Amino acid sequence: MPEVIFNGPEGRLEGRYQPGKEPNAPIAIVLHPHPQFGGTMNNQIVYNLFYMFAERGFAVLRFNSRGVGRSQGMFDHGIGELSDAAAALDWLQIINRESRGCWIAGFSFGAWIGMQLLMRRPEVEGFISVAPPENLYDFSFLAPCPSSGLIIHGDKDRVAPPTSVQKLVDKLKTQKGITIEQQIVDGANHFFEGKIDELTTRCADYLDRRRQEIAAGGGR
Repeated sequence: MPEVIFNGPEGRLEGRYQPGKEPNAPIAIVLHPHPQFGGTMNNQIVYNLFYMFAERGFAVLRFNSRGVGRSQGMFDHGIGELSDAAAALDWLQIINRESRGCWIAGFSFGAWIGMQLLMRRPEVEGFISVAPPENLYDFSFLAPCPSSGLIIHGDKDRVAPPTSVQKLVDKLKTQKGITIEQQIVDGANHFFEGKIDELTTRCADYLDRRRQEIAAGGGR
């Protein structure tokens, strides 16, 4: 798993990159939770999602946003972090010019950043949002949501309560042309303590199923 440094809007960004198994391998980026609450690219959920994509042949990148680890810059309340994520996806696309397919995954704050990014990038064919904190951040930009995806959260989550996540899911499900799948992990808190393996398995099963549908011409 090579360590990489690439240019972001405010200086160098530090990441970990796993090349794809084929020249035209699909690409994915994984976005970490809130940096001011200890969120980094080495978060266990981010780490597991990274390897979930790598095991399926993806060219996959996880990285520290500005001010985290060895990444330059300072926390910017989401605005700069979105620019960092866009720069990360640009970098990944530049070194995988023949790639077929693009996915975004994010956990908590990273889910919010990831869903903003997919609004700007029509090439994204799918997303995985883990515990998106609809109660803490404005998700009204998802109008309309451009691609299908998975929203997965725990029923014991006190940071992003199930009722608030449900509001986001219900809003997105009214949109035509995409499919939002919701999964609830019983007994899981915001950090999926004791449930990370189940979370990873569910995300992997969803990814496998969606990729089969896309390969069969099932659209986004």
